[in-house]
Amino acid sequence: MTFRIPRVDISAYVTDAPDAHDAPDTRDAASRRAAVAAEIDAACRTAGFIQIVGHGVPETVTTRFVAAMDRFFALDLETKKTYRTPPEINRGYSPPKSESLSLSLGVESANRMNDFFEAFNVGARAADYPDTPGLPDADYPENVWPEVDDFEAAVTAYFAEAARVARTLTRIFADALGLAPDYFSARTGHSIDVLRMNNYALPEGTEVALDGDLIGMGEHTDFGIVTVLWADQVPGLQVLGTDGVWHDVQPDDGAFLVNLGDITARMTNERWMSTLHRVKPPIVNGTIERRRSAAFFHDGDVDAIIDVLPSCVDEAHPALYEPVIVGEHITAKLQGSRIGLSNAGAQRESARVLSSKR
Repeated sequence: MTFRIPRVDISAYVTDAPDAHDAPDTRDAASRRAAVAAEIDAACRTAGFIQIVGHGVPETVTTRFVAAMDRFFALDLETKKTYRTPPEINRGYSPPKSESLSLSLGVESANRMNDFFEAFNVGARAADYPDTPGLPDADYPENVWPEVDDFEAAVTAYFAEAARVARTLTRIFADALGLAPDYFSARTGHSIDVLRMNNYALPEGTEVALDGDLIGMGEHTDFGIVTVLWADQVPGLQVLGTDGVWHDVQPDDGAFLVNLGDITARMTNERWMSTLHRVKPPIVNGTIERRRSAAFFHDGDVDAIIDVLPSCVDEAHPALYEPVIVGEHITAKLQGSRIGLSNAGAQRESARVLSSKR
């Protein structure tokens, strides 16, 4: 069976939604939204990855953002390291080979902390949620902004658009799962949102030995509710299909890649899957080709308690998970990837990695 990432046009929820500016509140609009919700449900059941178009993000915003990201990664390594934060603070710069995403699943690789990507993280601060006092600084820290032309403004503008898309998707999720329209918004009023900009950092043209030692980004699932990914079209991203085989994935022009996180998989009792993915070294004709991506993680409120939905449990499908607090779940994952403390609470995900046909 050919592996395919479903492509869904979500414009019915962008332009036809009841709260959209000048949206037509008609039966036709409602039926268009229902059709989109059905497509999303099918995609989440079968692939866990989706290509979305009709998202409404202006191309000018994305182009400006990517240019700013490129300017930062073009700095010399020592300058970039001045923007590094302690590993327990999910902000600022992460140099190459300082993380291991497979440890977020408790999977030990032959070379710990060997993922060769470099990254820069920004995220939602406590100050962004003035109606929710007392949020922990560790989960909602201040951002670090490098002295790079237009970086803060361009990244902030893109962050806002990605956040809007993520919240649009959770509104679709609510419809697809037969939940109240505000089900997700009630759990994301002060969501732990992070934008991670990635650069696969070996210099372009570097000759490498294809000995299996080189890791772009280790196999992992994302941690929260949903991820909105911008990526260029250089090969490297792979997802694990239900056939146990890793498949190459590249975005269509103008599309974002969307995948579900662990919180959603738990909530739906794996009716919807948090699909394992990784990045292999972007090697073309024996040499490294530069690859970039930017992932917006919409993870949920730090104090939200996530349990399996009653509608996803029956005699044939008993609950697979105990309730989890979002903040505790995210912390366990980050301690694996950024600190090197293997996550003992991800047995189901790690079993899928270990059984995959590499």
